Amino acid sequence: MRIVKLAVALAAALVAAAPAVAQNYPQRPITIIVPFAAGGPTDILARLLGDHMSRTLHQAVIVEDVTGAGGTIGSTRAAKAAPDGYTLVMGNIGTHAASVGLYKNLAYDPRTSFEPVMLVATTPMVLTVKKDLPVKTLKDVVALAKARKITMGSAGTGSSAHLTMLLFQHVTQTQVQHVPYRGLSKAENDLLAGQIETLFDQVLSASPQISAGGVKAIVVTAPERAKAIPDVPTAAEAGFPDLITITWTALFAPKGTPKAIVAKLNAAVDAAMHDEKVAKRLAELGADLPAPGEQRTPEYLGKLVASEVAKWTPLIRAAGVAN
Repeated sequence: MRIVKLAVALAAALVAAAPAVAQNYPQRPITIIVPFAAGGPTDILARLLGDHMSRTLHQAVIVEDVTGAGGTIGSTRAAKAAPDGYTLVMGNIGTHAASVGLYKNLAYDPRTSFEPVMLVATTPMVLTVKKDLPVKTLKDVVALAKARKITMGSAGTGSSAHLTMLLFQHVTQTQVQHVPYRGLSKAENDLLAGQIETLFDQVLSASPQISAGGVKAIVVTAPERAKAIPDVPTAAEAGFPDLITITWTALFAPKGTPKAIVAKLNAAVDAAMHDEKVAKRLAELGADLPAPGEQRTPEYLGKLVASEVAKWTPLIRAAGVAN
């Protein structure tokens, strides 16, 4: 009986301490791990978000780029970090959905190894090609891909660019020569230099290059045209309605992070999204914010991860690209 009373007392003490933990958090700098190279869309979002969060939380928010293995190295580090709110990770469709189908010995499970904090942004992909490639439409690209193997870059196996490439091959019944990079910015640089011919890029990072004329934009992979590049048709308008990929970026904490801390982080991210300058900058980059309300809850992000794992795993396994 005495042991039972002690256990009950301890549980009560822990519950009572939870608000105090959140009230005192954070007491030192917070690190957001970006599992991709600096300069890419995930890095851009993390730095924009981290800058605003540092003002809200009154602590420095440091962005650390940890590249490799399609973002799974950085994500693994975050999953194994202490669940105290001081190490977070910016995950995306690749690290927190495609990874399940791609890696047989994945060191984490995106559905159970993290505490979802909030969906940060969604953005369609855009098919970009080197400016002197003799194509104007998606049908031109498909015809060229059927005539010979075109080169197509990506941010690495399992990245949103790679997933969209797999979907492109499935929808168009073509095969391309995949050229994976350690980050999207490296692929973008080689496309600009003409070292690769095509790339499914995120509108967020591709729109400045498109506007400057460095690359040609063929289609966006969304039901509607992207506000940042309104002159670029959708894949459906180009005759391929099944070529739809909406990539997303979200903030996660290690599993076991106290709910009170997750709630405080969620509130800080939400505050950033209510900032007009942040919202305007994201819109300029072609990123869409989650709608206020349900879409900004940890629960919504958890459901999104589960549904995306279910969507992409069969396609990846059918393509035979699992490691």
